[in-house]
Amino acid sequence: MITTLRETMTGTVRLTGQGGDRPIRLTLRVTVPGALHPLTDLRAAATGRVEVPGFADDESAAGTMDIAPLRAGRIGYRLGFTAHDGQRLWLDGAKAVTMRRPLASMTRLSARLLDADGAVVGKARLVFDLRSELLPFLLSMRMRRTRRPWPVAPSSRDGSARALEAGGLLRSRWRGQPGRLEVWYTTLTDPATGTGVWLHHELVAPADGSPARAHGWAAVFPPAAAPTWARFGPDPWPAEHPADGYTAGEVNATADELTGVAGELRWRLKVSGGAAPLFTFPRWAWHRELLPAAQVVAVPAARFTGTVRVGDRELTLADAPGNIARIYGHGNARRWAWLHADLGDGDVCEVVAAVSTRPGLNRLAPLPFVRLRVDGEELPSGDPLLAALRFRARLGRPRWTVTGRDGDRRITVEVTMPPERTLAVPYTDPDGAPAVCHNCEVADAVVRLERRGRDGWREQRRWELTGTAHAEVGERD
Repeated sequence: MITTLRETMTGTVRLTGQGGDRPIRLTLRVTVPGALHPLTDLRAAATGRVEVPGFADDESAAGTMDIAPLRAGRIGYRLGFTAHDGQRLWLDGAKAVTMRRPLASMTRLSARLLDADGAVVGKARLVFDLRSELLPFLLSMRMRRTRRPWPVAPSSRDGSARALEAGGLLRSRWRGQPGRLEVWYTTLTDPATGTGVWLHHELVAPADGSPARAHGWAAVFPPAAAPTWARFGPDPWPAEHPADGYTAGEVNATADELTGVAGELRWRLKVSGGAAPLFTFPRWAWHRELLPAAQVVAVPAARFTGTVRVGDRELTLADAPGNIARIYGHGNARRWAWLHADLGDGDVCEVVAAVSTRPGLNRLAPLPFVRLRVDGEELPSGDPLLAALRFRARLGRPRWTVTGRDGDRRITVEVTMPPERTLAVPYTDPDGAPAVCHNCEVADAVVRLERRGRDGWREQRRWELTGTAHAEVGERD
């Protein structure tokens, strides 16, 4: 099911360094993967025209809309377009939806014009005129069923767009509260040797109000030997930290580069590629912080080039597939399992199955959040939290599984973590409680996508990863 519609907004823009306002007009064609309703929380593809007299008139503008009016209180716009002088720019803004003034807030868009480096080159205010545009908007709306994946906006594959969006998700969310845990982590596989790499960066704000600390570790997983790992930090959380990442001591992690030292391990990696971020948890959970914790894959199909040294040995990486992801919340789960599987050609599978530490919730079965991106389509459809209720997880070591249905489709994930190539790392929550993470960056995984027909379930797609899946299981005593 997809919904298509057209939207036109007009307003003014003030360009940096230029006096006075100029008129601006957006004419958009929007393709929504599913049906629109008040609890919508999804990403739509947007294409159309950006007009600013004397500055830009691009009929091939393209980007995305994040539609979550109630769950996240926003409708976000991110459009790439080209100015008259050939400069590539991005219109980045949102309608801040409030229930006090629903019509006014859903018709007013505040936005910035950004260059490829993220610098602000203009500020715009646009309005959807209900008197002249509401009827054409309603008449343009169409819903139809389709088995083809909904179109992904070209900007989601563009390096500049990826860096811009990933940079926002990599920005620290901590605002000085005690009892918070913030994580930036990267995993990758060397395509030449099969070696796995894990870079884990943490900010821990203790529950007792003592100063926040930054620490983490690096680990290298040879395909046929025990992993090597070392910690870095703890260091004080700096008052000035990157706008798009993590820095502490000799360790830095941004959307473009990762560098650092931990014991005998040293690394310097450049990041490219990436595709659109993958929200394993609902967008509203990440932006509104309404759950005990949430995870998002800021750069789900990244490629890494550079070196990782272990003592005197140097691993040279070229176009190594991997990801950069984030966690923010009150601490680690009571039990959890995680999988990142690069399926090739931009396809990816991400799984987080967890049991909360909250009283009452800690007695429930693991709740599996599953995101399978295939040819630009994300499954299961709809809100990830509601979809998680249709899935079941069986957690254990060395093998764990997740399975569930999405309408007439079924997704099954089977993960095997060889014990001899699995690393046990002790964790400490902001409240001082311990946990142990069993991590394997050279795991095996099978991902199956089936569709139900008149003669039962038929396998549509199947991916088998041998030694290239990234997985872990977390436990407490």
